[in-house]
Amino acid sequence: MLNYLLKRLASGLVLLVLVCTCTFALIFGGTDNVARNVLGEQATAADIAAFETELGLDQPLPVQYGRWVSGAVQGDFGDSWIMNQRVSDALSSRLPVTLSIVGVAILIMMVVSSILGMTAAVRRGLADRVIQVISVAGFAMPNFWLGLILVVVFGVNLGWFPPTGYISFGTSPSGWVMSLVLPVAALVFSGIASASQQVRGAVIDALRQDYVRTLRARGVRWRSILYKHALRNALPAALTVLSVQFIALLGGAAIIERVFAIPGLGQLTVDAALQGDIPVLMGVVVTLIVVVICVNLLIDILNAWINPKVRLQ
Repeated sequence: MLNYLLKRLASGLVLLVLVCTCTFALIFGGTDNVARNVLGEQATAADIAAFETELGLDQPLPVQYGRWVSGAVQGDFGDSWIMNQRVSDALSSRLPVTLSIVGVAILIMMVVSSILGMTAAVRRGLADRVIQVISVAGFAMPNFWLGLILVVVFGVNLGWFPPTGYISFGTSPSGWVMSLVLPVAALVFSGIASASQQVRGAVIDALRQDYVRTLRARGVRWRSILYKHALRNALPAALTVLSVQFIALLGGAAIIERVFAIPGLGQLTVDAALQGDIPVLMGVVVTLIVVVICVNLLIDILNAWINPKVRLQ
């Protein structure tokens, strides 16, 4: 088990290094004039030269990357070029907001998609067809469009929930819940559609195995077969789908946070990209990759615990 975890952790670290290196090379090496993009078209040649010298942009790309890595391994991503703030401070204030939205969304998605997928796989017939229709509707409905509908209907017209903004849990637990209802609902709808189909297929495949027929022939109760045996064998596939959905939710949060004016990591990323704030973008890349690696490592641990054969792969 320990060797398995070490291998997965090593692969995650390799992924982190590759993504950071490629991102840094594309941003700094693929842009003709970073200083011009930040200072604007009205900047003079003297202003651009002073800006590049101050930030070390006039040095070779490997030197810039080495300096950035030396700070990043210590948690120091430098200063924002646009905001009067350290990048690490901006990330630490925005990351909990995004993780609270995505965390609640993935929990709801896990529960609802499991119930829908198992219901469709076991009952089939009308229940299966209804869930299939809901899934198709979820695939076809963009989350930003659904978010706008929810804001207008439940936030503005009915006034049931705050249309925009975010309240931290420490400030008001009830306010935190109310501020998450609409953005989480917009974020999970399409994800539930996809995950429920994957759960449905995994459960159907498990129920078609020979051991299920053997257990039924021996008189084992159907509920025991379903929850103790079939579901256990379908869980690895379902967990893998949820790990992919978690990454998709992180990407979708950038749009949802923009729609609901939530000060999270997604909105910070969009603003930094539009303004050319490269230190913030690099900090966001590292933060998101670390979060993804941690989530995937957790999923691998759960898969190895559920199915010991995974450890031997």
